[in-house]
Amino acid sequence: MLKAMHALALGLLLIATSFDSTLHAQTASQELRVVTRVLPPMVIDQQGQLSGFSIELWNTISERLNAKTTYQTAPNVAALLEEIRLGRADAGVSAISITSSREQEFDFSQPMMNAGLQIMVRGQGEGGGSNPLTDLLALLFSKAILVWLGIALLFILIPAHLVWLLERGQKDGIIPTRSYFPGIFYAMFWAAGTLATQADQMPRHWLARVIAVLWMFTAVVFVAFYTAQLTATLTVQQIKGEINGPEDLRGRRVATTGGSTAASVVRDLGGQVQEFGLIEQAYQALQSHQVEAVVFDAPVLLYYAANEGKGRVQMVGTVFRKEDYGIVFPPNSALRKQVNSVLLVLREEGTYQRLYDKWFASKQ
Repeated sequence: MLKAMHALALGLLLIATSFDSTLHAQTASQELRVVTRVLPPMVIDQQGQLSGFSIELWNTISERLNAKTTYQTAPNVAALLEEIRLGRADAGVSAISITSSREQEFDFSQPMMNAGLQIMVRGQGEGGGSNPLTDLLALLFSKAILVWLGIALLFILIPAHLVWLLERGQKDGIIPTRSYFPGIFYAMFWAAGTLATQADQMPRHWLARVIAVLWMFTAVVFVAFYTAQLTATLTVQQIKGEINGPEDLRGRRVATTGGSTAASVVRDLGGQVQEFGLIEQAYQALQSHQVEAVVFDAPVLLYYAANEGKGRVQMVGTVFRKEDYGIVFPPNSALRKQVNSVLLVLREEGTYQRLYDKWFASKQ
């Protein structure tokens, strides 16, 4: 009986060992087809060698799964998703936003990065500033300046009426007629001239002269405040430019990639969307003045602005329409659960944070 039990235990051990070896061999020989798209700094292609945050993260996941990866590249996110849809890839890795519409057709991993959209415009040295004549006209007819002109008109009417009342009967006075019209216009002309350049002639009546002196001091203070307001407004306009946030995109020519979430967001904001196959083509459209701004994923634009576009472009506004990036799988993929488990481990042990800091800590 004892010998039989030993034999049974030995048999079970051999079966378990054989099963474990077989499972390990299957896992080790597993080859995953992963589709990606070149999008620095998420995916960078250096003479056929792929690198970047998404690639390094997936390589780490693949290593933990004891699997090999075969990469294939797609020109844009629409083509990438099509490869998954047709079953020609086991997973998709790049900067793929998790949206409700995509969730209905594909499976996604837990978020691998929190991101969002941002706006990029030409730098001031690259023709990013607007037309000087347009700027001047916009300044002259701005709300702030019109308010100041209204105050100036009110200021002119008060001393003009006082001087008209006192001077209209004076011999050789500044009001040549006793009637209200056109006498008040002479008085207003004198008050306006005094406000702008100081008076070229003084009233004859002693009380009118007192008013004139007080008006001259008032004019000095008014002109000083008006000049300061004008200078401040013009300076702010030159610094800020015409596009400073999502609310300024209405009616503007904006570039992004085709099939991206950025394209639909810009349309919702009233922008004139020009879609390109590659984000690099959108950059070129901005530099060649075909568009006025590029709207795309913030990490990608920040990387470009800090590297190839340094000094030629600038970021404006803050991140809006925040989104999460995820790894995409075919529906009901068994790989999704395995990847999620590894992602959790990578976050808990600090490996994920080290990868993130490598690619983004010095860029943002």
